[in-house]
Amino acid sequence: MTVGKAEAHAPDAKQADGFSFVAPCFTSLDEAAIKHHLERDHFFWLDLTAPTAEDVEKLRELFGFHPLALEDALHFGQRPKLDDFDDYVFLVFYGAQDDASGGDEMLQEVQMFISGKYLVSLHKDPLPALAEQSSQLDGRLLHSEQFLLYRVFDALTDSFFPPLARMDDQIDDLEAAILAGPSDQQLQRLFGLKRTLVAMRKVVTPQRDLFARSIDQLADLPGLELDERDYFRDVYDHLIRISDLIDSYRDLLSSATDLYLSTVSNRQNEVMKQLAIVGTIFLPLSFITGFFGMNFGWLINKGIASTWSFFVLGLGSLLATCVLLVRFFKRKGWM
Repeated sequence: MTVGKAEAHAPDAKQADGFSFVAPCFTSLDEAAIKHHLERDHFFWLDLTAPTAEDVEKLRELFGFHPLALEDALHFGQRPKLDDFDDYVFLVFYGAQDDASGGDEMLQEVQMFISGKYLVSLHKDPLPALAEQSSQLDGRLLHSEQFLLYRVFDALTDSFFPPLARMDDQIDDLEAAILAGPSDQQLQRLFGLKRTLVAMRKVVTPQRDLFARSIDQLADLPGLELDERDYFRDVYDHLIRISDLIDSYRDLLSSATDLYLSTVSNRQNEVMKQLAIVGTIFLPLSFITGFFGMNFGWLINKGIASTWSFFVLGLGSLLATCVLLVRFFKRKGWM
């Protein structure tokens, strides 16, 4: 059990500048401590990693969550959404794992129960972004409960920026490599990045729209202490930026794909041109050798009977034809 440092502080304190309090952060189910804070109506954060069915049943007993919300909590892979249950909401929100290989592995689903008394977050894998916020906020004097929610939302939202920045560098490197010489590995990498962006877009766009519609729903939760600063608007702005970046990188990947296809096509055209030149050179040579290879009596007895006529008419005509064609191709700029 990891219990916050709040035990050494007064649960609530009226400061000169208004409401302030210390929010404990729990990372395991301590029923006694949770019941104690619920009875005192003291806001706290419970963050559970890889919750079991037994953990979800304990949440039902402690908080009285709706069975439909608990059913969703047992099945990760939900679309971002917000379900209102009067005195609390069930929110599905996504962050990103920077060290993941990409695609669905990069996306990390977080399910949250939010009310004016608590924040309960559930996720399958450890999330460094949430762990960092928990260590920073535990025992810290806060000036609103909304600020703690903002820090959680902001940490999950900003976790998309490092993977996107790395993707920007990868796109630049791919474009340079394609110009140097296209390969099948580069094409596979392009499609891999596209799949990652599509997966991110499927969760970022609904989250952006969800925040645009539901900011007031969160702010109107009974007992939730608000702040004079609108922190949720800042999260919404970040979601808009991330959505714009995803669209921009999709356009860049489409341009890189077109660059790959045009580069491959140009190289194929260059090869075909070289083959056409070789074929064009050998076409008159085939005619000359075919002509002098015919068994006409005059051609054999008089036309190329002597040695000099063989070298001049036979080999000389072949060499002269090659020289003339090469000069013609160079003058046209085909070689």
